[in-house]
Amino acid sequence: QVRLVESGGGSVQAGGSLRLSCAASGNIYSINVMGWYRQAPGKQRELVTTITSGGSTNYADPVKGRFTISRDDAKNTVYLQMNSLRPEDTAVYYCNAEIELDDPWRSRRSFWGQGTQVTVSS
Repeated sequence: QVRLVESGGGSVQAGGSLRLSCAASGNIYSINVMGWYRQAPGKQRELVTTITSGGSTNYADPVKGRFTISRDDAKNTVYLQMNSLRPEDTAVYYCNAEIELDDPWRSRRSFWGQGTQVTVSS
């Protein structure tokens, strides 16, 4: 039905930058909220940031001023620019999208990407 594919993860030294991308494809009518979550080893998945279809953004306190979320609706893609990375940002990053499906019922569902590893060394 719908697939979310993330890219851009990798390893970087503290203070460095990475840019994550997440492209949605499939039976999509529209996309409402898109966001990024992360899960560090031994910890629960946590919200990083979200962006609505209107462009309103929300950031978790630990990433405010360092991370920037954006979206390209023509490409059904959400981006996460991560600057001034810290070792505590090390985690698997997952994208999420609230999607209205192109079906007779305009069903709304939440979809997740497979995750991409971000490792920040000190």
